[in-house]
Parts: sequence; structure tokens; C-alpha cells
Amino acid sequence: MRVCKLKKSIYGLKQASRNWYHKFTRLLTRIGYEQSKEDHSLFIYKTANVFVAALIYVDDVILVGNDTNQIKRTKSYLDKEFCIKDLGSLKYFLGIEVARTSEGLVLSQRKYTLDLLEDSGLQGCRPSSFPMEPNLKLDKGEEEEKVDASQYRRLVGPLLYLQATRPDITYSVNILSQFVADPRRNHMEATTRVLRYLKTTAGQGILLPKDGEINLVAYCDSDWLGCPFSRRSRSGYLLLLGGAPISWKSKKQSVVSRSFAEAEYRAMAIAVSEVL
Repeated sequence: MRVCKLKKSIYGLKQASRNWYHKFTRLLTRIGYEQSKEDHSLFIYKTANVFVAALIYVDDVILVGNDTNQIKRTKSYLDKEFCIKDLGSLKYFLGIEVARTSEGLVLSQRKYTLDLLEDSGLQGCRPSSFPMEPNLKLDKGEEEEKVDASQYRRLVGPLLYLQATRPDITYSVNILSQFVADPRRNHMEATTRVLRYLKTTAGQGILLPKDGEINLVAYCDSDWLGCPFSRRSRSGYLLLLGGAPISWKSKKQSVVSRSFAEAEYRAMAIAVSEVL
């Protein structure tokens, strides 16, 4: 019997992803990049007049900066180490479409949305103007008829990723995602309402303007006792950088707020933490 000693970590092993990121980090830091402490997938090269950022997702890399020569040197170095394929200007990344206009960059998930509508069989559904009925308070619905949990999860799961470019559905999806364990008919109807809204706004996305002041603006709000069965409030915030949304979230608070003011202060604390 012969035994082979494995010298390299390959696909399928638990250590593969860790070793890959360790090697990629070591190579980029060798040529002057620094790994971001906030996002370990982001690497920044910065001097007096040069700024280049590299964002990595497994083996997909985005390079952006103000110095073409430095970007070319980084590509050449990575190609020598990994034999990479240069796909040119960014047009599509992880389901997000990137379009250049005279005003700036537009990020959208139009194809992803249309594929979701096709998979759910709602291409011909009646469109809706809002993702959720106003003042709708969804509860556990224990008296409602049960629905197929796997089908419900197949709808809510893609909606969670669709929030990457759709802040307008974040609140609705956050509410719907808390019923994936035991979905009922009223939950499925609310999910269908979101999909009907997406049919109306399939190409909607985010504009990153190329002009304007780089000022950071934050908005926050709370829905006091918004959850009818846990009595917990829900916090939400939106951060704008130069007029473009860069961070947003809707989340149920961890404790029960005993007053409207307490719920608002908790929402402000979460927003300030995100700003910092």
C-alpha cells in the first residue's frame, strides 16, 4: 500500500479557504497593500497621490483606483502568481450589474430579479406599487393554514441577497425572514406582494454619483412594539455618502423597549455604531 503526503490544500478540504486567503493576503501585503480591519476581504494601497483598492470574494477580484499604472502592476503580479484572467471594466459581479452613465455608476440586480420571478412562476402576476401593505402587522398566524416551508425559504432566501441593491425592500424582507421555520398562508401572501412589487421595479438600483460633496449623512428610526408577539421594537438606519446609499439595515431590537423614547435611543445607538 502506498500513502501520498498532501503538500497543498486543494478544493474540498476544510483548510482550503483559509490557506487561500492567507496566501492572497501575504502576496498583496508584500507589494504594499494593507488589509482592512473592518473588512478582511478589502486591501488598500495608499500613498501621497495613489489610491488603489482590491476587493476579493473567493477567487473573484475587483480592482479600483486613481492610478492606472499601479492597477496594471498589481494585475501583472497576480497573473505571475495565479495565472489570472482579466475581464476588463467591471460589468457584472456576484449577481450585481454595473452600468456606467454620465452621472456615475448604477448598481442593480435586474437579471437576478427576473430570474427570481421566473423561478417563482410570477412573471405574469399583477404588479404592486408597494412591497407591503401599509400598517400590516404580521404575527405567527397560528390559526392560518400552513404552507410548504421549503418553497417559502426558496423565496425569502433570494430576497435577502436582493437587499444588496434594494434598500426599499429591507424592512419587508426582515419581517418575512422571521417566519421561515413555520410559514403560514398570510406570510406567503406577504412574500408574493414583495415579488409583485419587484416586477414593477425590476431594474431599480443604486446610483453612485461621480460628482458632489463627500459628506456622510445618517438616518435612523424605530417602530415601537413593532413585533406583535415578542413586543420588541424594530430599528432601521440608512447611511448616505455623497448622496449615495452605502449601508442600511432593519433589525428587531434585542430587548423590549418600555417607551417610544427608549426605542428611538436604541435605534440611534445602532446607527451611530455603524457610522463609527
